[in-house]
Amino acid sequence: MSDVQRAATAEPILLVDTADIPGGGELHLMRCGDEFSIQFDAEELMGSEVRHSEEALATIVCERIGDRDATILIGGLGMGFTLGAALAASPMNARIVVAELVPKVVTWAKGPLAHLFGDYLSDPRVSIEMRDIHDVIDDADARFDAILLDVDNGPDGFMRPANDRLYCNWGLRSAHAALKPDGLLAVWSAYADAPFVERLEKARFDVEEVSMSANFDDDGRHFIWLASRRN
Repeated sequence: MSDVQRAATAEPILLVDTADIPGGGELHLMRCGDEFSIQFDAEELMGSEVRHSEEALATIVCERIGDRDATILIGGLGMGFTLGAALAASPMNARIVVAELVPKVVTWAKGPLAHLFGDYLSDPRVSIEMRDIHDVIDDADARFDAILLDVDNGPDGFMRPANDRLYCNWGLRSAHAALKPDGLLAVWSAYADAPFVERLEKARFDVEEVSMSANFDDDGRHFIWLASRRN
């Protein structure tokens, strides 16, 4: 939630829980009134009041995939916005794999954030792999029709330095290998990054950039890169 929103409310900002990140660092689950946020140290990774671009990440990808018997990988469970949008836009024969590194995030999904998740985690299309998203990608061989990354605030290892492996040249080559022919890699970002687009193209992806308002009441932008696998 923004500083203006926090200042406008009489509700206190409460620490609900903390979660250790394997390899170092800590996530904080915060609450202010009916709104929640997940923070890494003092930086907000996501908030419950603004979700449209995270949902768009999944909706756009599922529209591109169509109704085929698809297997989709989502990097990070978060507050369930991307997962929920993927479920809403996917047929019943789809398979959605969520790679989550932090066990407490799953606990939050079934506890204080259960009202946001609803029945997502009990949907038969969904499975959770408690692993680093990089390792899931690296072990895959033409397994996925789409890979959706909303792990950091953009294409660099913000939450943990090891996440740089996802966005570097060889990490993108791993993503290319993990996708089926004509598969789609989609990356969410809070900022533009022209060098990252160049790396995607060098890794044999055709790239389309989608830009949308970060919030409905300001001029900030969020970005989604849709990278189609070239053979």
